[in-house]
Amino acid sequence: MAYIADRVVHDADAHIMETPNWLRTYADPEIRDRLEIPSYPNELKQTGDGDELDASDAESTDPETLDAVFGRLADRHRTAEFLDDEASQVMNRKNFAATGSFLAEDRPRVLDYIGVESQLVFNTFHNSKLYEWEHSGDLALAYGAARAHNRGMLDFCSVDPRLLATCYVPLADFGQAKAMAKEAIADGASALLIASGCPAGHSPTHIALDPVWAQAQEAGIPVVFHVGGTGDVINPDYFNNGLPLPPDFHGGEENFRSVDYMGIPVQPMQTLATMIFDGVLERFPNLKVGVVEQGCVWLPSWLKQMESAVEAFGRHEERLGNLTLSPGEYVERQVRVTPYPTEDIGWVTDQVGPNILMFNTDYPHVEGGRRPYERFERSLGDASEAVRERFYADNFVDLMGSALDALAPA
Repeated sequence: MAYIADRVVHDADAHIMETPNWLRTYADPEIRDRLEIPSYPNELKQTGDGDELDASDAESTDPETLDAVFGRLADRHRTAEFLDDEASQVMNRKNFAATGSFLAEDRPRVLDYIGVESQLVFNTFHNSKLYEWEHSGDLALAYGAARAHNRGMLDFCSVDPRLLATCYVPLADFGQAKAMAKEAIADGASALLIASGCPAGHSPTHIALDPVWAQAQEAGIPVVFHVGGTGDVINPDYFNNGLPLPPDFHGGEENFRSVDYMGIPVQPMQTLATMIFDGVLERFPNLKVGVVEQGCVWLPSWLKQMESAVEAFGRHEERLGNLTLSPGEYVERQVRVTPYPTEDIGWVTDQVGPNILMFNTDYPHVEGGRRPYERFERSLGDASEAVRERFYADNFVDLMGSALDALAPA
């Protein structure tokens, strides 16, 4: 029986685990050698079931060594020992030990084992790098890396229409952003992934970026933010406190901790508020925006703060006077948000209404937890079935629009 068997559920946040050569594999020759090979031994060590690789091999930057390392791991995924209890272990195995985490052909089984109708799929290791390249001033590298990323995401998700690929669009250059949005949509993107931090040199609401929003709206797919798309979440000097650096979820130092967590929503709050105040959601009323893996407990106070801003500045700022809805009405109409499993979604729903939050597993990441469904159910408490349907399915369907057309019954 599937992990979730008693309702229709869509998963608004899931991931692939990119092998070190992944991005280079999909890159055009002229930039391939400029893309550094990452190492992430901690994700290999903390796999959830003791299925570990030699960290010294995982830290290698030699392509042949890395191919051999991940070839051995792929072999483990083919053993009878792994396959025999695959269904029962689907929420327990994490990172590279998880079924379908890096072997695309295995991923459809994951949706069956979890019991979800679809997964919106993101990268794991490249958001911060894509943001860094976008801000480097090297447009050939920024857009070349984004194109390689998009090819890889679309290829992985091509094995099953239930896998919905996110494709990155750097906003650094107006003309190239328009062209890359067009290319991604034509190639089959289910959502356009953009940085939740500000581009270098101009606002994400610059009117020259309207063609990006217009194309997403016309295609009926959302733009989405995801954690990691802001560069450093907070000033790293906050960790220079004379004490040992705490380990992250993976037992290492490359993910986020409690202090980072407090800063995660700052950039999406600022960017979304600017999109509302500068009239992007007014000009594109059918454009949907997803805020993914950046929490939800900030929503109530943020909505109140925007109301206060309109009250304070509405008489003096023409842009605010041109808005036909309140900030909260734009959010309810067009913005959808995923919570962390530790957040009190029952309380947040009571404050902001049932039309914003979306279920997610963060599969196959450790921070998504082994029992997100049970946690969310406890938090929802005595909420009605209608509220639950909005959270588990309807809000996601509303966000994704035409990206779900392939799942509709014939």
